[in-house]
Amino acid sequence: MKKYISLFLSLFVLLAAACSKTPEEKSAKNTDAANPAKITIASTGSDTDVWRYIAGLESTKAAGLNIEVKNFNDYVAMNNATANKEVDLNAFQSYNYLLAYNAESKDKVTPVSTTYIEPMGIYSDKVKSVGELANNAKIAIPNDAANESRALSLLQSAGLIKLKADFDPIKGTTRDVVENPKNLQLKTIPMATAVRVKGEVDAIVLGNTLAMEGGLNVIKDAIYYEKIDQSTKLYVNILATAAGRENDATLQKVGELYHSAEVKKYVDEHFAGTKIDVNKPVTYLTENK
Repeated sequence: MKKYISLFLSLFVLLAAACSKTPEEKSAKNTDAANPAKITIASTGSDTDVWRYIAGLESTKAAGLNIEVKNFNDYVAMNNATANKEVDLNAFQSYNYLLAYNAESKDKVTPVSTTYIEPMGIYSDKVKSVGELANNAKIAIPNDAANESRALSLLQSAGLIKLKADFDPIKGTTRDVVENPKNLQLKTIPMATAVRVKGEVDAIVLGNTLAMEGGLNVIKDAIYYEKIDQSTKLYVNILATAAGRENDATLQKVGELYHSAEVKKYVDEHFAGTKIDVNKPVTYLTENK
């Protein structure tokens, strides 16, 4: 009888220990190489290529992750799917785009990690420098809130316009232009059609993802592009998840993968220096420095 009682007590202790594990310990157990955690990532354009490369790495498998990349063509749809937990993460947007989305949406997304920054550029088939733009020149800029404000900030840094002192870098619009010495005609257009209309205007402002899809390299082909410093940290790209999931240890593992040496090498080789690695804590995006 004592033998059976001892055996029962031993089993009880083992079961109690298993049930007492913290969520973090259980998550860690579920993300070993033999039992990988499945993570779905929504992405688009060149970012889809990067994350599919990461998904196939041995280091990803060794980290206990099984990554599935889903290609989307619509930015809002990606954030909606992430906020609603239809996918675990998305990889496409800058921090200022995320802020603009959250300002308009009931469901929120939040950064898990930084990834890179791609300079936004001004491109032209007609002039070689911003100084050559004539009076009344037509300039196409994005029509979504985050990228419209970013484009206007870029035009100001190029010396083409002046914005009001309290210009909102998240939701600013062409109505905030207070000086326009050349009377430039600023035309807001859907970015999905941007590259196709480049030849129809005097200049166009493009984010790097769309520029690359049109065969352009911001470093080589833009007549002016953003500086990479504290003034442009709002434009750092991020890996994002549904609000409340940002501290999930498994999701943070995915962010760490992006900054590995083999991924940096792949990005440099395939994107000619246009995706500049930013390996900073998320708090960097909101620091007052």
